[in-house]
Formats: sequence, structure tokens, C-alpha cells
Amino acid sequence: MDMTIKNDPGSTVGEVSGARPAPRDPLAIDESVIPQIAALTLRRGRPLIVSDADEVLLQFMVGLERYLETQDLWIDLQSFALTGNIKRKDTNEPVPPSAMPALLDAFFAASAHDLDVVPGAAEALAILSERAQIVILTNVPLEAKARREASLAAQGIPFPVIANKGLKGGAVRRLAERVEAPVIFLDDIPHNLSSVAKAHPPATLIHFIADPRLAKLLGPAPDSHFHTTEWPAARRFIEERLDTEGF
Repeated sequence: MDMTIKNDPGSTVGEVSGARPAPRDPLAIDESVIPQIAALTLRRGRPLIVSDADEVLLQFMVGLERYLETQDLWIDLQSFALTGNIKRKDTNEPVPPSAMPALLDAFFAASAHDLDVVPGAAEALAILSERAQIVILTNVPLEAKARREASLAAQGIPFPVIANKGLKGGAVRRLAERVEAPVIFLDDIPHNLSSVAKAHPPATLIHFIADPRLAKLLGPAPDSHFHTTEWPAARRFIEERLDTEGF
């Protein structure tokens, strides 16, 4: 998930590590992502499901609220953003934008490995993995990748994780070039879905937001082919797409 931080209007609740600038070109790919993709074992000709983690596989907002409680902070979900909405309990004053990167990096250091899985996600991916390859593309700091991968695996989601930075179109396009097969992409952020639509137009795009409070703040992403808050519905849609493609 990405909610807006710093001065970047495109960066929202999953690009929460804001200390480093992220590329905004929808076709760009951060140089740290290229070797991660190269290291993956992928089968050419087999469909690929590329899923975001926060608010798609993991309950990001619940975990963030749990962490903020320990810091005497709370989040006022009046808009789909972090900056301006995280406030001090004693004064109700928002945390200044300049302090957000450090706060969110501290959250990831403390909690990236401790977020609960979205109900139904593990079961759905286990079924889908019989018909497709699965990669998790998540905007976390590279140093948090191993812990996130281990946490997901421990909760029944044992698939490779790529630590991305910025928009996801470039990474998905590179993955698509590796498999030369149908690609299905799930994310909670409209601008990530839009970047994939531009970078790899054949991709099937699913707008998935697990937290119902956040889902109410956003309508279906303009570029998405399907919008849902539940994994059983997402699984059925993906299965229908795979059927249509002959897989």
C-alpha cells in the first residue's frame, strides 16, 4: 500500500519508506530491482500473478495502527494519505511531513515481519499456484525484504518477494518479458495500476483494497479490470481469466 508522504503526490499508503526519492516515470525501474528480477526462477510460457503485499496480502493499516499506538499517535482516515493524517494523541496535531520518512522507516523496522495476512489470501494463492507462477512486488526497503518474505512464508504465502521502489510498471514489464505469458497484477493503489497499464498493456489489472475503511475512500481504479476487497472474489476472477486465455 502507498499513502501520500513527503512532497510526492503520487506516493501514497505502500511507498512508506520515503527517505529516498522514487522514480515517477511509469516505465521506469529502480536499479535495485533489476538484479532481484534476474535472480528469479521463472518458467517461460506459464502465466504470472504479480501481487502487491500491503493491503492486498497483508493487513497494513491494522499493523500501522498497532505501531502508532506504541508511539502515542493515531491515524485519522479522512483521506487516502498518511501525511497530514497521522496525529499526536495529546495535541491532535499532525506529524510534520519532514518527520514522516523516519517514522515510517521505524514502523517497517519494527513491524514489516509482523503483519497479519489478509483473510483468504493464502488459500487463494495456493489454489492459483497450480495454474500460475506467483511473485510479490512490494514497496518496502531492500533491507526489509528478507523479513517480509519470511513472514509471508510463515503465514502460508511462500512466494518470492521483490523489494520495489516507485511505480511498478517497469518491474512488471520486465517480469512479463521473462515469462512471455499472461500477467495478472494486483495492487491497492490506482497509480501503480495505471503505470502497469502503460508499461505492459496486455496485463490484467485487479484493484484490491483489503481494509474496508480504505476501500470507502477510493472508487475502482480507472485502469482496473476488476475491483474487490475479498480474496475469494479475486480468485474467481483470476481463474476465469486463465480459463479464457487457455491456461
